[in-house]
Amino acid sequence: IMNVVHILLFERKHMKRLINTALVYLIAGAAAGVFFREFTKLSGFSGQTVLGFMHPHLLALGFLVFLIATLFALASDFTGDRLFKPFFIVYNIGVAVTAGMMLVRRVAQVTGTVLPLPDAALSGIAGIGHIMVGVGLVLLVIMFKRVVDRKAAAARA
Repeated sequence: IMNVVHILLFERKHMKRLINTALVYLIAGAAAGVFFREFTKLSGFSGQTVLGFMHPHLLALGFLVFLIATLFALASDFTGDRLFKPFFIVYNIGVAVTAGMMLVRRVAQVTGTVLPLPDAALSGIAGIGHIMVGVGLVLLVIMFKRVVDRKAAAARA
C-alpha cells in the first residue's frame, strides 16, 4: 500500500512539474521572441544578431523537451527514477546558463556595450551551459531507456 501512496503522491507531483516547466519555457520563449523584435527596433539596430536565436532555443530545449518528457511520463511514468532529480536540476541550469549567455552577449552587441569579461570567458560559461544541457539530455534518455527495457522485459515474461 505504501508503494501505491508513493506513486500517487510523488510521481504525479513530478509529472505536474514537467508540464509546468514546459509552460514556463513556452512563455519564456515567446517573451524572448517579442523582446528580440522590440529591443532591436527600439535600439535602431539594423545589423545581424543572433539574439533572435534565444526564442527557438528556449522553445526547443525547454518547451519541447519538457512536453515530450510529460507525454512519456503519462505513458509510462519515469519520474520516480533516481536520475530524475539530477536531470531536472542539471538540465534546467544548463538551459538557463546557455540562454543567459546568449542574452548578455547579444544585448551587448545591439547596444555596443563593452563587457567587463573577455569573450573567451563568456564562451567558456556558455560552453558549461551547453555541457550541462548535454548531460541532462543523456540522463533523460537513460531514464527513457530504462522504461523501454522494463516494458520489453515485461512483454517477454
